[in-house]
Amino acid sequence: MDITIGTEVRDEYLSWEVEAGARKLVEDIMLTKEGENVVITADTSSDMRVVQATARAAFAARAVPTVVLHSTQKESFMEPPSPVAGAINQADVWIEYAVALVFLTEAWRQALKKGVRYICLTGMDAMMMVNTIQRVRYDKLLAMGELLRNTVQNADRVEISSQGGTELVAFNKGRKVRQSGKLADTKGEAIMLGGQVSWCPMEETINGKLVFDGALYPPAELGKLNESVELTVKDGVVTDIRGGTEAKIFERWLASFNDPNMYRLAHYSLGFNPGVTKPSGRIVEDERIFGIIEMGFGTQGPQIRGKTWSAAAHTDGVVMNPTIVLDGVEMEKDGVYQLESLVEACRELGMPGY
Repeated sequence: MDITIGTEVRDEYLSWEVEAGARKLVEDIMLTKEGENVVITADTSSDMRVVQATARAAFAARAVPTVVLHSTQKESFMEPPSPVAGAINQADVWIEYAVALVFLTEAWRQALKKGVRYICLTGMDAMMMVNTIQRVRYDKLLAMGELLRNTVQNADRVEISSQGGTELVAFNKGRKVRQSGKLADTKGEAIMLGGQVSWCPMEETINGKLVFDGALYPPAELGKLNESVELTVKDGVVTDIRGGTEAKIFERWLASFNDPNMYRLAHYSLGFNPGVTKPSGRIVEDERIFGIIEMGFGTQGPQIRGKTWSAAAHTDGVVMNPTIVLDGVEMEKDGVYQLESLVEACRELGMPGY
């Protein structure tokens, strides 16, 4: 459903559906148990309808919810205020809604070391909660994720192209693929919203042209793209950036860190959440647009199972309607899955056109 009727910002808009989505998140995805400390972090840019519904759902599950609201920081991936770091360090479950998220910071790493089960839901609003969680058959979503994970993991040569101009070749050479949108069943593990599998081919084998034409964030000045941003990638490192005004903004943002690791390609991710069909400017949602591929630059976390490195920040860009060829076989063509097993999984999810 894609409508604008003027009531979207009112507290009662989809309020019942948001409550159901929050309960599903707390109980079925985060697997929250009675007595667990559930810390919900948000900043002054977050949608408090989602925050409060999540706290109510945690309380109804007989957990102990704590909401930590902090000011919106200038940039994402900055260390949070010390009270936030203290709260997440004592959590069993941590749900992050902050728009200027603290994902990949040292405070985040320390919380994971203490065993917190974390999910990144930066920028989630009421409509996103309903579309990507409440209305989605999560069991079918996870099943499709496993199909995608195994399909990519069993391949070596990965070719990505798009009508927008992407022409990228890389080799997996046995690298593992992770369904990042899994259930929170492991202590000390970070998970993401359902509808994404992630990995990184052998970094030094990634070569070609990468064109973001859907979304790109951060920097905060970007989000939903109005024009393409073209990157030249050599041996897994960005060597040139071309395009218009938005490309210049991105180029200056990367250069501002004076950190060569910001130019390293950190991961590939496939998006397949049936509740997301076009860019919105909210990166967690945009990374899961059905049928896209998304690439990240900057910090490569250990969950990717690549070389692993730290950088000053991290950024993600979306390629719309890709063609993905694995060992010479088309898995996807112009954003439409081709393999029969994946086609059937799309039908199970109720995706139009399959």
